[in-house]
Formats: sequence, C-alpha cells, structure tokens
Amino acid sequence: MDVKRVMVIGAGQMGSGIAQVCAGAGYSVMLHDLKEEFVERGLGTISKNLQRQVSKGSLQEDEKQEVLTRINKSTNLDNAKEVDLVIEAAVEKIEIKTNLFASLDELTQPHTILASNTSSLPITEIAAATKRPEKVIGMHFMNPVPVMKLVEIIRGLATTDETYAVIEDMTKKLSKVPVEVNDFPGFVSNRVLMPMINEAIYTVYEGVAAPEAVDEVMKLGMNHPMGPITLADFIGLDTCLYIMETLHEGFGDNKYRPCPLLRKYVKAGWLGRKSGRGFYIYE
Repeated sequence: MDVKRVMVIGAGQMGSGIAQVCAGAGYSVMLHDLKEEFVERGLGTISKNLQRQVSKGSLQEDEKQEVLTRINKSTNLDNAKEVDLVIEAAVEKIEIKTNLFASLDELTQPHTILASNTSSLPITEIAAATKRPEKVIGMHFMNPVPVMKLVEIIRGLATTDETYAVIEDMTKKLSKVPVEVNDFPGFVSNRVLMPMINEAIYTVYEGVAAPEAVDEVMKLGMNHPMGPITLADFIGLDTCLYIMETLHEGFGDNKYRPCPLLRKYVKAGWLGRKSGRGFYIYE
C-alpha cells in the first residue's frame, strides 16, 4: 500500500510536529483536533518552526508555503474517511485512545492503517478496540519531532509484516530512522529513560545533591547533552509521572515506583517548563 493522505489527531506539540514532517515529505496532511482554536495554534507552531528554517537558510520561502498548503484543518472526525493513515497524538490515557480507535475503525476505509504516537501504552490493547488489529501499530516520535531522528515502531500482537513494512518505508521517507520494538510497557526509550529520570529525582529527594548538581554530573561526567532534571522539566513532570505509573503497573516491579517528590510536584501544579515551574523556575 502507498500512503498518500495522512490524518494527524492532536494539534499539540507532538501532533503539530508530526504534521509538519509529513507535509514536508510531500504527504497531504489533515491536522485534527477537538476545537478550531487548537488546530490554529498547531498551525501557528508549524509556521513558526518553518520560518526559523527560512531564517537559517535551510528552507526557501516558497518551500515553506508549499509545506503549509499541504496541511488542511479538521475538527470533524468524519474526515478520517479520506485518508490512508491516521497517526494519533492525543492525550496519553488508554480510555481516550481505545474509544478514539474504535471510532476510527468505523469511519476509515478498510485499507487505512491506524497508528498511535503513544510513549508507553500497550499497542495490543489499543488494537483490541478495533476490528482491524492487524492494521494497528505504534509510531513513537521523539520530541521535538522536526529535529529528532528516531521513530520507535511498535508491533502489537496482531500487527502484520505488511503493515510494519508500510510504516517503516514511510518513516524513512520522513527522513527519520525507524527502530523496531515489541509491545512492552515503555517500549525501549521510556523503559530506559524514565527510571533514570526517576532515580535522579530520588537523589534530590534524599538530599544527595541539588538539581543543578545532578544535571552537571550527568552532562559533564556522562556526556549527556541535557541533565535528567532539566529533561524532566522539559518533558513535563506530569508526563514523567504517568509513564512511571504505567511502567510500575505494567511490570509490577517496585524499581519503577515513582519518587514521592515527583508526585508532590505534580500535585502542586509544578509541571516543569510548560507551567513555569518544576525543579527549576522559568520566566
């Protein structure tokens, strides 16, 4: 199957980034969200990202306009009838995703592949909400999407080789690097990354070192481009907590137990960069 038309569901940071790279690779894209203001905000982010590339000389003004003309707005899920691939980048809650996939299963054409950008939830469970589990797959893009090369491609229990091959090929056309991963909590990226972040938060919680010191040790000693505490603030502490809870529940192992300090900050509304305060304060 040749993918020509793509719907991206969710016009937030991840969804708008996915829409941008798809349109940039020549695909016709429908950017969908619940309200037009959300879609407009997503388009504004895309336009700003592309303008930055124009300013750097890596993109021409006419190329920027071409990319933007390939993106259409959508607030009606019925528009999914027109596409070959849906990439869902909605909120990271299993009930929302399964309900959405059940609706998409009814609306889309039989050949349409349904992909989820979930960072930790089971693809097999999402696929079970449809009558086409063989055409359900995970496409976990990294943030920020236009910059990061990796896409984890996650097979559900029933995902066919044909579905995998279509998504692998498309990922390469997006100038990304596809890596095949099986369906386990957190996949590879978050199963490795989040416990490291959680342990870094434990070192702050137990008084081993201040956030700045933890970040400096990991940057200068381990050559990480960004310290784990700074990274947690960038990702969002609520997102970090949710993924740790998913790992803890999925594996039943106490090594994945979220740090109490992480819970406290989330309850306080200190979610990191997006809320203006996390382990650091942002103006």
